Amino acid sequence: MTTIKNKTLYTLVISAFALQPIMVKAQTDSKAWVAKSNSYTKILIDLDEKYSPEFGSSQGLAYYDTLIGVPTLANERAQRKEREDAVAQFKAAKQRETDIKIKQDLDILINQTELGFRNQDFNNNKEVSFLNATASVFGGIQTLLDDQTPAERRPAAVIRLSKYAGLQKGYASLTAIYKERTEQQLKKTGMIFPSKQAMEVDLSRNASMVSGIEELFKKYNISGWEKTYAAIKKQLEDYDAWVKATVLPKARTDFRLPAEEYKLALEGYGIDIPPADLAKIAHAAFTDIQNQMKPLAEEIAKKNNLPSSDYREVIKLLKKKQVIGDSIMPLYKGHLADIEDIIRKQHLVTLPNRPAIIRLASEAETVQVPAPHMVPPPFLNNTGERGVFVLPLNMPTAPGEKVDKYDDFTYDAASWTIIAHEARPGHELQFDKMVEEGVSQARALYAFNSTNVEGWGLYSEYISLPYFPVEGKLVSLDYRLLRAARAFLDPELQAGKVTQEQVLNLLMTDVVLSHAMAKQEVERYSLNSPGQANSYFYGFTKMIALRKDTEKALGDKFNQQAFHDFILSQGILPPALIREAVMTNFVGGAK
Repeated sequence: MTTIKNKTLYTLVISAFALQPIMVKAQTDSKAWVAKSNSYTKILIDLDEKYSPEFGSSQGLAYYDTLIGVPTLANERAQRKEREDAVAQFKAAKQRETDIKIKQDLDILINQTELGFRNQDFNNNKEVSFLNATASVFGGIQTLLDDQTPAERRPAAVIRLSKYAGLQKGYASLTAIYKERTEQQLKKTGMIFPSKQAMEVDLSRNASMVSGIEELFKKYNISGWEKTYAAIKKQLEDYDAWVKATVLPKARTDFRLPAEEYKLALEGYGIDIPPADLAKIAHAAFTDIQNQMKPLAEEIAKKNNLPSSDYREVIKLLKKKQVIGDSIMPLYKGHLADIEDIIRKQHLVTLPNRPAIIRLASEAETVQVPAPHMVPPPFLNNTGERGVFVLPLNMPTAPGEKVDKYDDFTYDAASWTIIAHEARPGHELQFDKMVEEGVSQARALYAFNSTNVEGWGLYSEYISLPYFPVEGKLVSLDYRLLRAARAFLDPELQAGKVTQEQVLNLLMTDVVLSHAMAKQEVERYSLNSPGQANSYFYGFTKMIALRKDTEKALGDKFNQQAFHDFILSQGILPPALIREAVMTNFVGGAK
């Protein structure tokens, strides 16, 4: 997922977006429209690299490794002017171009940039945001200190860290810039303050990320970082203390987003129907999925002579078979091989020759993304890096807080559907196919949103489920139940129809989540990324509808492997554009 936390400045929105880059192979001359489209997209890429060099680093461009984004008001205004000029160029080009694909890509660039303008205007005119300096520094350093970053590039992290700390000539510390920007907003009247609850959660976890910076330098045996780290550690601690004294007392007690901001969030995540309409569909799906789970639970209960056949009790018993420590990776790698065998035998989709990568998350990574996720490789200058499926274990606790353990990812029955979603045939294959097929940069980078990406992830679970063992089928449906629950709990929580406690109880009772996982979900809907969780179910419904319409149009000519290969070959397109491509080229070509 791509989540913008803490409503950072617009100059940092691009940087945060770029923390989830996408990889696409170099285009060939046979796709002339791609080359022409990329010439337009390069205008935005150049701006992103200019104002957020961390983006350039994340894309494998070593030139940017020692540079940092400087989010002053002057730079923000300069970037806005250049991006407005770019939009004007795109609109003029759209009038000239005749190729429908190029015109679609220009629309993607225009829509993405103008949505950014609306978010920026809301932030600047109506909000005092919590600018989390710790998260920004950790993200910028983690880009360089990574297993797949070439060793010769990693020492640049020391220079980058010193610039964040303001220890290089011509640079102010990032905390000083953030403090100045916040003070500018505090002077305005009638401003909306950040959520007190969201601020307290983030502030409580910053210590883990600060420690994570030190751990990264030690892990990769970088030299000469200690004094700079000591300086920035104190700056970050002092900044958080200032935030607690200055902003936190004025924070709003209601965690819910203002209606305008929630609408912008939904648009950014690719949801184009009213949240109440989506919630109604999701409620019906929730009941239907529960009904599908009943016979599977009865089969498992009978096979194992269990005292109850209620799906909730059966899943609780399955969860008791926890796999811990060194056994976790063999479990996931073993079932990845099993699923790849299913994919080949059932002709679900064409697999690449290279293996998928799975690893455990660090404590600091778990703070940032506390759920299993795929980290795609660089896009612009890839030198062999690949996507990585990251499996977190337990959320680090704040000082004095009771340890709250997950049991949702580390048992056999759950591993099947998680692998199908995050690895194959899900996100990892989603990105690998773009590497093999080649898509325009507009479709790879700027069409990216949660509905497009997560819709395929949940659909991947759906097409794999019939071939799982019965225990895997039950838990896969339980994960689908979670996605349906998200699509009505998130909007109803934001609308004030349910409380956080009611959401927590439903997730723990009917979806059988651990308290740790349910708590993370509640934070997701209310604090971290309201609106994003809706995208899984919404994207899935769009994929199912598209498949049904394609099957109806083609009849006996429908081939699911060809259909899935075509979907993946198009890149990450919004539902309307992928439907247009399928009906025009896939269905039209077959007829």
